[in-house]
Amino acid sequence: MADLETVRSELLDNLFAAFNRHDGAAVMACMTDDIVFDAAAGPDSCGRRINGRADVRAAFEATWGGMPDVSWECTRHAVFGDRALSEWIFRATAPDGRRIEVQGCDLFSFRGDKICTKSAFRKDRPPQPAASGSAAR
Repeated sequence: MADLETVRSELLDNLFAAFNRHDGAAVMACMTDDIVFDAAAGPDSCGRRINGRADVRAAFEATWGGMPDVSWECTRHAVFGDRALSEWIFRATAPDGRRIEVQGCDLFSFRGDKICTKSAFRKDRPPQPAASGSAAR
């Protein structure tokens, strides 16, 4: 049987695959019922804190709905005990047609084999003009 750190690393792989499929049920299957998500941007020092499965899922679905091509290219996971770090590149087309491509990371806490906190950090880079004559990714 795999050790808990391996299980948690595989959970993060599953989480990012679900994010990239825009699969709310699969994303939430990786999280506890009382998940706390600190979004990268918002009015508070933590960004915007969102609590509980329903509200966290709604926040992710709003991102997918507002940027239908959004993706996270995960470049590395590091799991250490009940904490983890995932590094990624966020790519999307903003609603106004401009491209977003920024690096970021998530800090996670686990309870057992589920994620109980997710705190997102993302570089602050203005969206880039859409390339003329090229299709959005």
